[in-house]
Amino acid sequence: MENVLQRLLPAAEIVPERLHRAMRYAVLGGGKRVRPLLAFAAGELAQADAARLEFVAAAVELIHAYSLIHDDLPCMDDDVLRRGKPTCHVEFDEATALLAGDALQPLAFQLLAENALADSAQAQLEMLRILALASGSRGMAGGQAIDLASVGKTLGLPELEFMHIHKTGALIRAATMLGARCGGGLGAEEFERLERYAKTVGLAFQVVDDVLDCEASTATLGKTAGKDAAQAKPTYVSILGLARARALAEELRGEAQAALSPFDARAGRLRELADFIVLRKF
Repeated sequence: MENVLQRLLPAAEIVPERLHRAMRYAVLGGGKRVRPLLAFAAGELAQADAARLEFVAAAVELIHAYSLIHDDLPCMDDDVLRRGKPTCHVEFDEATALLAGDALQPLAFQLLAENALADSAQAQLEMLRILALASGSRGMAGGQAIDLASVGKTLGLPELEFMHIHKTGALIRAATMLGARCGGGLGAEEFERLERYAKTVGLAFQVVDDVLDCEASTATLGKTAGKDAAQAKPTYVSILGLARARALAEELRGEAQAALSPFDARAGRLRELADFIVLRKF
C-alpha cells in the first residue's frame, strides 16, 4: 500500500512543491492501513482484480488522511503528534495543512473517477456515491461535528454509537463495500452480511481506540494518549468503564464473525481483520 500511495500522490517536486510535500508527509510512512486492508479483504471475497483494489484502497486512505490532518488542527482537536511524528500543521503551517487536506479529498475521487473499477458505468457511479456519502455530513464529517459539539456533555450509549457510526464507522464501511464492489458474484444477501460485518468492526475499532487512549502510552499509540479524558470527550470508557468497554469490543468481534459465517475461506482475511481490530495494542 505504501508503494501504491507513493505512486499515486503528486511528486514533491511538482509545483506547488510545499503543498505536495505536505500531502505526502501526511499520507506516507505511518498508520495501520486498516481501511485499505478491509478493501483488499472484501475484494478477495468478491474475487476482485488486485489492480482495481489498489485504487479503491488508496482513495479511502486519502480520505482518512485528509480527515486526520483537519482533526488535528487547532480549531478542532489541536494535537501536535500523529503517527509518531509532528502533525501536518506543526511540521508545515496551518494554512498548508488545511490545503493539504483539501487537496487529498478530491484526489481520492479523481482516482475513483478516472480508473476502470467496475464492470459498468452505473456500478462505478455507485462507488463514487458510496465514498461521497461516507465522507460528508451524513458520514465522517457529520460525525466529527457531533463529536465537537459533545465535548463536556454526558451522552448515552445510543448517542455515542450514533456519533461513531458516522465519524469512524462510515469510512470503514465504505472501504469494505467498495472493495467488494470491485469484484462480482455477490448477491443482495451477501452484501447485507458484509455491511453488517463492516458496521460491527467499525464500532469495535472505536471502542478499542477509546480503551487504548486510557491504557496505552503516547509512544505506543503514535499520538497523544489521554487526550479524550483531558478534553472531557464522551467515550465508551467514560460511559461504560474499562472492563465493560473491553467486553463490548469482544461482543462486537463475535457479531462481526457471525456475519461472515456463511462465507467460505475467501472471507479469511476479513475474519483476521476483525480479530486484529479488537486485539490490537496500537
